[in-house]
Formats: sequence, C-alpha cells, structure tokens
Amino acid sequence: MIPARYAASRFPGKLLQDLGGKPVIVRTFEATLATGLFDEVIVVTDHEEIQKAITGVGGSVIMSKGQHETGSDRIAEAVEDLEVDVVVNVQGDEPFTETESLSKLLDVFRKDTEGEVDLASLMTPITDPEEIKNPNTVKVITDQRGFALYFSRAPIPYPRASDIVAKYFKHKGVYAFRKSALMDFRKLPIGPLEAAEKIEAIRYLEYGKRISMVETRVTGIEIDTPEDLERAKAAWQ
Repeated sequence: MIPARYAASRFPGKLLQDLGGKPVIVRTFEATLATGLFDEVIVVTDHEEIQKAITGVGGSVIMSKGQHETGSDRIAEAVEDLEVDVVVNVQGDEPFTETESLSKLLDVFRKDTEGEVDLASLMTPITDPEEIKNPNTVKVITDQRGFALYFSRAPIPYPRASDIVAKYFKHKGVYAFRKSALMDFRKLPIGPLEAAEKIEAIRYLEYGKRISMVETRVTGIEIDTPEDLERAKAAWQ
C-alpha cells in the first residue's frame, strides 16, 4: 500500500511534481511494483489527480473515504475488507524505493515463528551532527534484539558520557504491518507521547505493540521539500 496524501504540510502537491518526465507518485509506484515482492501494489489517496496519474499507468487505486491524520489510518481503512496477512506501507514520496530493504522487512515475518512481531520498519545509520540534531529527522533506539524502544525528534541517545561513542539511527517511514496491528491502531486514541512528538509509530509502542527494526544502508531520497525534489532530479539523471 502506498498512502498518497495531496496536502503535505511542508510541500503541498509534491507527489504530482515532475521527476524525470513522470509524477513523483508514479515513480514510487513503478519502483515498488518493479521489486516483484508483492501480490498487489495499491495507491491509497484522497485526490483525483493522483488517482488519474496512477490509473493512467495501469495501476490500482483506492480512494480514501474519510479524513486521516496518519498513513496508518489511511491504510487501515483501505485494507479493512481485504483478505491480507501482511501489509507493507511504502511512502508516496520515496521514488528510490528498492528491493533489498523491502525484502528484509518481509523476512522479519517469515522468521517470526512465535508471532512476536506486530510491525517491522527500517532504520539507517546517521553520523552527521546536523542531521542528528534536526527535528525533521526522526531517530530510533532499540533493545538488544532490535525491537524499538522509542522514536524521537530529539537526539537519542543523549551523549552525556564523553568516553562513549553513541550510535544514531534515522527511522525511515517504511513499515510492514500485520493486518491486526493496523486494525487496532485505527481504534486507539492518540497518547501523550505521540501528541508531543508527532510521530505515529509511537502510538504502537504506547499500546504495547512490538516493532522490529531492520537496519539498511540504503538511504534513498525522501521528497519532503522543494530542495529534496531538486536533489532527486539530479540523482535521477
């Protein structure tokens, strides 16, 4: 599932911006389809122009019925009546989506014989001090088994000990869900930590869901700003 909301706060209409002759959302859809990992790839949107762009290349679209605060809410509505087990959420502004990282996410569920995992998500190492401090970069810390402990816009862990080199990981907003976790998310109210940080993944943690984090070295380019789009255009060439 690719949630594709038109009214992005920092860059409205970004999914319809041109990237190498096609809209960003079409590039993301085609990249996801090209992985060959999925039984079906569906774009979930609230906007007719995005719908036209995807159906114009032969893609499947589900139109959202309600207003949604998060991508999880949008996907939960879309899959409620579908016979699915695991749903992968690829962000619509990720045109450099690739096979390796998504395959690692699916492997989490193949190996989860005890049914411990509710969600899996991606993280990538970061070392740039400015990015570590940047509140637009969501950081994640995990336990010894790789389950998420917390997500924050602040630098976590805080480097108080000068003799310890802290490792930092950026959370990439790509998820794989059990359908049951999505259905639960839709019913749960926003908790105080999610409300403070504005990070939807925290809601799963606040209600006891387990998120298995998968490390990837593939960073790609997420298009959140006009400057990101220019970087993406240069990379596409």
